[in-house]
Amino acid sequence: MATAGTAHAVGTLGNAAAAQGRYFGTAVSTAHLGESAYSAALDAEFGAVTPENEMKWDTIESSQNSFNFGPGDQIVAHAQAQNMKIRGHTLVWHSQLPGWVSNLSASALESAMNNHITQVMTHYKGKIYAWDVVNEAFQDGGSGARRSSPFQDKLGSGFIEEAFRTARAADPNAKLCYNDYNTDGVNAKSTAVYNMVKDFKARGVPIDCVGFQGHFNSQSPVPSDYQANLQRFADLGVDVQMTEVDVAGSGTAQANNYSTIVKGCLAVTRCTGITVWGVTDKYSWRSSDTPLLLDGNYQKKASYNAVLAALGDGGGTSGGTSSGTSTGTSSGTSTGTSTGTSTGTSTGTSTGTSTGTSTGTSTGTSTGTSTGTSTGSTGGTPGSGCSATFRSVNAWPGGYQGEVTVKNTGSSSISGWTASWTQPSGDTITSLWNAVKGSSGSLTTASNAAYNGQLGAGATTTFGYTVSGGAAPSLTMSCQAG
Repeated sequence: MATAGTAHAVGTLGNAAAAQGRYFGTAVSTAHLGESAYSAALDAEFGAVTPENEMKWDTIESSQNSFNFGPGDQIVAHAQAQNMKIRGHTLVWHSQLPGWVSNLSASALESAMNNHITQVMTHYKGKIYAWDVVNEAFQDGGSGARRSSPFQDKLGSGFIEEAFRTARAADPNAKLCYNDYNTDGVNAKSTAVYNMVKDFKARGVPIDCVGFQGHFNSQSPVPSDYQANLQRFADLGVDVQMTEVDVAGSGTAQANNYSTIVKGCLAVTRCTGITVWGVTDKYSWRSSDTPLLLDGNYQKKASYNAVLAALGDGGGTSGGTSSGTSTGTSSGTSTGTSTGTSTGTSTGTSTGTSTGTSTGTSTGTSTGTSTGTSTGSTGGTPGSGCSATFRSVNAWPGGYQGEVTVKNTGSSSISGWTASWTQPSGDTITSLWNAVKGSSGSLTTASNAAYNGQLGAGATTTFGYTVSGGAAPSLTMSCQAG
């Protein structure tokens, strides 16, 4: 595939990064590709893309062994037409995971994980520059422990190694990455990831890169040992990438943080690229934080100019191999993948992913890749032939990420469904995936996408969304089979 940036005019972010031997990319959502201003900004500025939610498990394989590649294919086709690199996000993650996966026995789960990795990577073989093979497998805090998830709880810590070995067999030429949030500085969590990567390299487990999500705000700023942390991972013999970057704020302070991020990457020879978690503030999974480079009208902000300047002057202070000994504790609550800001993750992967890996979409894990903790189910009310049950899976100051499980409660198959609910006043849904958003009077509605309307008796599917506004509510939802 052609290298990133070759289709763009000199002076854009993609070309400026390419001149430094890096890529500069963004998270992308199919929901916005039809907007001419969105696509124009994407094509003019960026040299790489990461699907916010379109390659996450709940989109691609919402029903076991039934694969929907349509949304991901749309992004891949757009990126290839613009000669952009493509990062695949994400194969194995505890969030945006269909219910059927969690209900499997250990042996069935292992088979399903390996089959999912193999089928998805084989479909996109030769098209994806790098895959986030495993996303957000470590806990926050000072323990350095693994996060509880169906994979960890049923398969044990070896699931990560198995996922990487399966991925290498599926596409030997794709870069294989581990991706996480709150690992941007030297702390207990990043050190736990460091020790895993060091062990993998020593034993020949195939790992090529480590992704650092980079969701920052005033409570979780860019750590002072950020560059040293990137360097110590690079010294293990892996590439490092900033994968879901967004910085809450505005003006000079935001611009300075973005400049620090870019210069730190440029100072580390094996830092191969930077991805911001969205094209424009208005579609960010944390839009109220105005965290991106283009404002809601696609105008270039001070942060954009700072990034372009940093890319132009080559940035960093040194390309040496100092591994850094700082003990900074950057314990902030940044979010990420699919899906999150500053405290939980995505619809790309954050903690907030998409999220932020999202990311998001992203989600934000969005889409950013999300790291928040579920607050449990609240209110599923059966309608005609189906039920819809809401739960909050991430929360952060000024927003949250919700997940809705739709179940066929009848005795025969249904060919479509619509969930409806009353969204609290002051809340704005900033992104929604795996369903089509609408309204009916004062109610918010979400109807099945083209690929998840058919549900057998007792079968379930999920859709998700991120909200800017208040705290996660208790919602009672109704459902109508179509």
